[in-house]
Amino acid sequence: MDTALLGRHRGFAVVLAICALVAASVAVLTAPARAADESIAVDFSTAGGTPTYRASGWIYGMTEDASAPADHFYRDVEFQYMRAGGAQLDSPGGWVSGKYDRRWNATRAQMLRTRSLGGRFVLLVHDLWGADGYPISRFPGDNGDWTDYDSFLTRVIDDVRATGVPVQWDLWNEPNITLFWNRPQSQYFEMWRRAYQRVRAAFPTHLIVGPSCACVPSTTYAWWNQFLDFVRAGNVVPDIVSWHALPGDPVANVAAANTTLDSRNIPHPRPYQINEYGASNEQNPGDGAWYIARLERAGADGLRANWAGGGNLHNDLANLLVRNSAGRHLPKGEWWVYRFYGSQTGRIVSVTPSPAYDAFATKADGVAKVLVGGGGTTGNIAVGLRRLDTTSGIVQNNRVRVVAQRVPHNGGGAVQGPVTVQDTVVTLSGDGTTINLPHGNADDAFTITLLPPGDGGFQSVAVVQHSQQCLDNTDLSTADGNRQQQFYCEGGDQQLWNFHPVPGSTGTYTVVNQQTGKCLDITGASTADGAAVEQWTCLSGATNQQFTLRRVTYSGNDPHDYQLVARHSGKCVDVSGVSTSAGAPVIQWTCKPVGQSSPLNQTWRLWGRGA
Repeated sequence: MDTALLGRHRGFAVVLAICALVAASVAVLTAPARAADESIAVDFSTAGGTPTYRASGWIYGMTEDASAPADHFYRDVEFQYMRAGGAQLDSPGGWVSGKYDRRWNATRAQMLRTRSLGGRFVLLVHDLWGADGYPISRFPGDNGDWTDYDSFLTRVIDDVRATGVPVQWDLWNEPNITLFWNRPQSQYFEMWRRAYQRVRAAFPTHLIVGPSCACVPSTTYAWWNQFLDFVRAGNVVPDIVSWHALPGDPVANVAAANTTLDSRNIPHPRPYQINEYGASNEQNPGDGAWYIARLERAGADGLRANWAGGGNLHNDLANLLVRNSAGRHLPKGEWWVYRFYGSQTGRIVSVTPSPAYDAFATKADGVAKVLVGGGGTTGNIAVGLRRLDTTSGIVQNNRVRVVAQRVPHNGGGAVQGPVTVQDTVVTLSGDGTTINLPHGNADDAFTITLLPPGDGGFQSVAVVQHSQQCLDNTDLSTADGNRQQQFYCEGGDQQLWNFHPVPGSTGTYTVVNQQTGKCLDITGASTADGAAVEQWTCLSGATNQQFTLRRVTYSGNDPHDYQLVARHSGKCVDVSGVSTSAGAPVIQWTCKPVGQSSPLNQTWRLWGRGA
């Protein structure tokens, strides 16, 4: 990528990087993190369109046969795009090495699954050719001979047609650097013209993407401007203009792109696609949330970069997931950022950013949500919430409930869920209030959820402390009587529980599974030790579906730790036999005294409850 043009978006100098499709190291010159207090403002009276989740796309990250990761990791984040073409398979692989079939078969499988998940597929034609950073023997048009490339295009076009799936054609990745295009620019231009015309003739409705350069738009960068001059003169302008921001600011990029297109009378707005964003040092909740906000502000679609190599490129959702010792996918903190983003519905509202922070905010009936991102600095973030009188069903008697959560980076490890740092009912002043977020770790992000003041419930995972596994609705069954288990914390709806206060009680809740809408229940209202914990249709007043949270205190415990005590029996939700096996059944058992001797198989960490 063009290191002369790329600047860190907050407090960083230049990044020296290679393409996100190869295993690459990134050397970053950074300024020390500084303590800073900054303010952003959310104006709920200025509302725009509905969210389209522009930032929810990635490069690769799906297994070669497209069987993993599990569907919910995509659906929960409103997955929009995947960009792939079989890179790194065989190495050297692809058409030029006589190994096209494996790359195409992987591409086809990933294309079909992307479509089934509701996403759009960006086809990386150069990866099928074999130009994925590995030294190759020839490029299209070497010695003026285009015969082989024409045959290659015929094969790719026929294969895509056979799938019946519309794709976006990304003709060549990062052609401005020799790692991917080791030939004169004039030869690249002829390749572009030929491929463009062939694809347009074969698929008049498919969109063509380019130039996907390792650069950002600029009036002074020669390669970018020469490309625009060529495509304008030859009437081969891409349908979607694309580039890579590693790092970069999408808002500034789009403004520069508009200037360079305007000067050539290239019609716009046309779609912009920043189809690699997020340098390796920016793949954390704080920077991820910042990029989401900036992509939305810029009106550009984004695909998150993938810095993995070997077997990891085709896995792990572009580094949003990790795998445990059993090979199960677990979410990182940044995946939880995208999950919150995917939950933002209704209408987009106006945000005024600060130098280091930006936010994406929405309002819907009965709820408003704000995702706050930034990186490279720490300090207090003052989030001004203005004109809450223009929301619907949130403000009552001039009061609103504010739930603020921190999304931890955890050093890039698995994260069980967001951590509630504030859950209070506040009285408004002038139809607004200010929420102060203590940003102590530069890589963390924050979310704010606004609810009616009378809503005293909360949503959380429940992590049992002896095994660090989650209370889980076994096999996602919707049946009454389905036994509950402990299982690896995957972040799916079957592990999210909505705690609804029981009227007239203190600290007692019905616990409703997000996936099924059914209640946590002690089978048959049994009072016996060992009785099964199951799910059942929620019944009004059923005390075997009511659980009191009893805070657990012992040396080194967390303030989010509780016993779940069944109201009808006074016994605790417990993992049978203190088992650490995934799938071990959950039962009720006589509660052990809270304190130093509290058994960890009866201790549940509720990250979503205010400490």
